[in-house]
Amino acid sequence: MPRLFTALEIPRPIAESLARLRGGVPGARWIDVENYHVTLRFIGDVDDAFARDAANALSFVRRPEVAVTFDQLTSFGGDKPRAIVARARPEPALVEMQAEQERLLRRLGAPPEPRKFIPHVTLARLRGASAGAVAAYLGTRGYFPPLRFTAERFVLYSSRDSVGGGPYIVEAEYPLSAAPQALTGTAAG
Repeated sequence: MPRLFTALEIPRPIAESLARLRGGVPGARWIDVENYHVTLRFIGDVDDAFARDAANALSFVRRPEVAVTFDQLTSFGGDKPRAIVARARPEPALVEMQAEQERLLRRLGAPPEPRKFIPHVTLARLRGASAGAVAAYLGTRGYFPPLRFTAERFVLYSSRDSVGGGPYIVEAEYPLSAAPQALTGTAAG
């Protein structure tokens, strides 16, 4: 039974910049750079028939390329931090694409996603890290210049049930269309 999710891949130069933020938190398990991604919709463990239906339904998504900007380092989990993440701005195009995928997958019978969509890439999973250590880390590395890229596709990933995720396998790719170019110049005549 595959475990599936849709995501945006992180280009290597952006991933390497994010990787430079690693280190300095006892109890952190830093994610491998090649496993960085922005999850759009976690689908979960599904049978092969549902996996085929989901892959087919996602092929009907028609969206423009999406600008992604990471501009904040934070943690999830409050007083019991469980992850350090780089958050992406929730630009309307990104939020709308995620919402369309949510609607498509719900129509196929997937349960609703219980969490609010917060676009991010997980940099570290935390086990036993103190809130104080995470706060100190964020205080020293919390500001970084925004990192931007344009996503030209989203993918359907599969993963094994493992600690910390990965390795992830691209099961299907879905191109996003480039924005039409404005016409310039004058017509000859």
